[in-house]
Amino acid sequence: MALVYSTETGRTCPDCNQPLEKCCCKTQTPPPSDGTVHIKRDRKGRGGKTVTVVSGLGLDKKALQALCKQLKQRCGTGGSVKDFTIEIQGDVLEPVKTFFQQQGHTVKQIGG
Repeated sequence: MALVYSTETGRTCPDCNQPLEKCCCKTQTPPPSDGTVHIKRDRKGRGGKTVTVVSGLGLDKKALQALCKQLKQRCGTGGSVKDFTIEIQGDVLEPVKTFFQQQGHTVKQIGG
């Protein structure tokens, strides 16, 4: 029987028994992209703090990490990659939208 959860590392991959963050199996493929980058503001589950969430890129974790780093430098704030989405701290929707438009992506703003 394969290890599914460890109190030390959290969820593990059933194929390689590595923590999901370090898994390099093909079980973690990015969701397919429809060609549109989706950007939204979100506050749920964050203690009232606003983050800008970018999804729909269809990139793997390494490419998302590199893109996240560029966005953090451009916006002058922190951020992270979670579940094939990029979360940038703060209400930086306009700079993020401009960044992707300059890169030639079609951008769709979700919500207000």
